[in-house]
Amino acid sequence: MDAPPANPASPRLRVCFATSTGGYDHARVLDGILARALALRGAEVEMLLCDAALPACQMTKMGRASPDTLASRKPLDYCRECHKSGMKEYDKLGFPVQQFSNYISPEAAEESRRIAESVPDADIRHYSKDGLAVGDHAYAGTLRYFASGNLENEPMGEIVLRRYFEAGLRTIHAIRALIEARRYDVIIAHHGIYIPQGMICETARKLGVRVVSYNPAYRKHSFIFSHHQSYHFTMLDEPSDHWQALAMTPKRQQEIAAYLASRRSGANDWIWFHDKPEEDIAPLLRTIGCNPDKPYVALLTSVVWDAQLHYKANAFPSMLDWIKETIALWSKRTDGLQLVIRIHPAEIRGMVISRQKVADELKKTFPQLPRNVFILPPENQASTYALCEKANAVIIYNTKTGVEVAAAGVPVIVAGEAWVRGKGFTTDVENREDYARVLAALPRTEGMSEIEKLRAEQYAYHFFFRRMIPLPFIRPAGTSGFEVKIKNDKELMPGCWPGLDIICNGILNEAPFIYPAETMDMPFPGEIAA
Repeated sequence: MDAPPANPASPRLRVCFATSTGGYDHARVLDGILARALALRGAEVEMLLCDAALPACQMTKMGRASPDTLASRKPLDYCRECHKSGMKEYDKLGFPVQQFSNYISPEAAEESRRIAESVPDADIRHYSKDGLAVGDHAYAGTLRYFASGNLENEPMGEIVLRRYFEAGLRTIHAIRALIEARRYDVIIAHHGIYIPQGMICETARKLGVRVVSYNPAYRKHSFIFSHHQSYHFTMLDEPSDHWQALAMTPKRQQEIAAYLASRRSGANDWIWFHDKPEEDIAPLLRTIGCNPDKPYVALLTSVVWDAQLHYKANAFPSMLDWIKETIALWSKRTDGLQLVIRIHPAEIRGMVISRQKVADELKKTFPQLPRNVFILPPENQASTYALCEKANAVIIYNTKTGVEVAAAGVPVIVAGEAWVRGKGFTTDVENREDYARVLAALPRTEGMSEIEKLRAEQYAYHFFFRRMIPLPFIRPAGTSGFEVKIKNDKELMPGCWPGLDIICNGILNEAPFIYPAETMDMPFPGEIAA
């Protein structure tokens, strides 16, 4: 590393990168860049890695460790590779690397095992230890492992859940001991949910240590950072004054419109789910029995298992419950209004292929769909955007697509914890009765108001251009890797990269993680306009 540090923070902050799982390429790469950049700004930096100290974690996937392997409590082969990958990256940096196992005493390990084995199965999800929702994160991690929305049809579900539960309890012990010994001011963790990252963040907050979490954003070279907890939650509660005063000049309207148009093909993104979306939606609707010449409402699903944590404002206990209720209500309609259920393409194209399919679940309740309800399956190449553009309204539960749909001027109804809820440009339902009333008022005779459309454009600009912070020197490499185009640490000094400066300032001084795209010549440096 280059020395001495430049522009030191005062007082010197002790920062720990608690990514903990060395298997995530983007986390290793970004941790290394940020660690060097923060040290150059005067922070004291350390790294934390799990050295096979947990019986299950976010990296534990069925293809790497079968349920039988987890049940046997044998050391997982992938754990060694994961730790090796992390150490290979972090050894280059020259910062102290703390190991999980050094902070989990034999007594703590035994207590974690005992609790995990003794708590009744039905009580695990709601189990908290000293106010920390360890059961919730363990349950979400288990659903992710099985790629399923529940464990009812998983014979090994309880055993795997107990392994994640034990891992969460061990994490609490480890982070408590680590913070007591190392006295960090800030802990940085990617994603901020599941095991162990979710418990790292919750435990640190409980002990008064500031938390920063991050995740790769949709746009190429960009990341979303949040204070205190995962962006899954902060994007719901972000103050509207962060964006509602943004003047939508013709230039900014053109910029966000061009980017949203590029989302159809993913030209400017490194996260998308369609290679060749079909924009001519009418023939595809006819193939599923829907008449494109008559009004229809589009319902957009999410992946059943994804990020199933407790949210406070869901009108329904689960996404499947919401879809089934919608179909039941639609079956009573006699006005000819059609419902098209667009099943998320990520069911079959995401990083974790879903083992619980929405269509299969619906067939159990509705062997024969009502005559006015149609399913557009995930393998269908129909453009979801084209489907929504021609819809009378769009109903969502928690999909992020609501941001784009509303910005395009299509009315959006929110039944779950979507990020557009409460922003002033959607119809938000609070309970089943409210939902039935809103659906009964369809079809809409008018689109969004001018004020709603403006707020939707403001929020889309804020979300895609300001909350997604560009680091143009981090680029995709291969099918899932990342590479860094930095020659030396001089390029990480203050003033070289605006996005990097904003991230470091947020970590060091708790400043907002907002990139002022509206003041830049280009909202996103290096991007090719649509």
